[in-house]
Amino acid sequence: MNGIPQPPLGRIVHRRASKLVDEALQDTRVVLVNGARQCGKSTLVAETARSIGADWFSLDRGATLEAARHDPTTFVRQSDRMVIDEVQRVPELFLAMKELVDTEPSPGRFLLTGSARVLGLKELPDTLAGRMETIELWPLSQGEIDGQPDGLIDRLFRDGPDVRNDSSETRDGYVSRIVRGGFPEAVARDPKRRVRFHQAYVSDLINRDVMQLSTIERGHQMRAMLDVLAARTGQVLSINSVARDLNLANSTALSYVSLLEEVFLIKRLPAWSRNVKTRAVNAPKVAFVDSGIAATLLGEDAASLIRMDSQIGPLLEGFVWMEVARQCSWSDDETLLAHYRTRDQVEVDLIAERHRRVVGIEVKASATIRGEDFRGLRHLAERLGDDFVVGVVLYLGQQALSFGPKLLALPVASLWEVG
Repeated sequence: MNGIPQPPLGRIVHRRASKLVDEALQDTRVVLVNGARQCGKSTLVAETARSIGADWFSLDRGATLEAARHDPTTFVRQSDRMVIDEVQRVPELFLAMKELVDTEPSPGRFLLTGSARVLGLKELPDTLAGRMETIELWPLSQGEIDGQPDGLIDRLFRDGPDVRNDSSETRDGYVSRIVRGGFPEAVARDPKRRVRFHQAYVSDLINRDVMQLSTIERGHQMRAMLDVLAARTGQVLSINSVARDLNLANSTALSYVSLLEEVFLIKRLPAWSRNVKTRAVNAPKVAFVDSGIAATLLGEDAASLIRMDSQIGPLLEGFVWMEVARQCSWSDDETLLAHYRTRDQVEVDLIAERHRRVVGIEVKASATIRGEDFRGLRHLAERLGDDFVVGVVLYLGQQALSFGPKLLALPVASLWEVG
């Protein structure tokens, strides 16, 4: 058995997803924790392994990797309960696990981690359909870093416009959070060394996981793609425009974007439309899963972002999207996230929908709020009627303010300060 890794922060950070893992192990034969490299999967699973008495095997270790490749069937029978870290390295293990759990169907037999969208691997012989539950793990949320509740989205759906939260967070504080991001290794470093981590992370991911998932040979094109997407953070994504900028075929540009999503670098936010007469634009928006990575790709640091003419707006919007997405990933209620934009340019940055009930969110990189900042939210409220729960403008100020029925402004920090 391999040694269980130690957390880079020197302390165990409670992950919201741990509850989902514990629940899945009670009734599911194979549980997969999937997410970006170095987002904390191994640390999370290591804690679970200790609590359930599972043996730990990491396919990042050469000898273990060779053993798994040589004889997958024997490998998966070494222990009654196994943790297999970085399982995507040996896709043949999935068939061996399927054969075993079909004959010995006890729950919690295998706990796996993967650093790419494992079910998309071309070599995967069987998806373990009906036998495996996949739990997606993100880089650390702000609440996980600070020990705060991380509960705004659930509260908005429950209490609507009655939610209130004043915050002491400052513009400087928000900038620091954006450039820090949420990778545990980056959070543990000082700012200069953090940039080095982000740069090395991107290079390693392209040369390692992207090459594993595709026959792509021109890594420099993928790196150029990242720069182009970073410049379009928070914007509607036009594949035609991206392809033209990089001198690529549209199909190639689309495949590159899909690959970057598969390795958890970016996330596309689809367009939203439901029973509204105005026809919505179909193109998605794009954001980076980690704001620190996005800031580094743009060449921004805390000193440059604090300037009033900086690119903080798009980075803040992407930062908010991903904090909301993290909260939705561990919520008990399934949530659809999307953006809204009509042909006549009425926009809402983020739509969250649960059981046909809608929360609308606008993001403003300003410490002041005006009535016109609610234009898109009022548009939605008029058309959705009772299905519209609340419209919120998240801004860099410190007060909670009401702007009429079902409309309010909240500090961005409410995302993690409200429980």
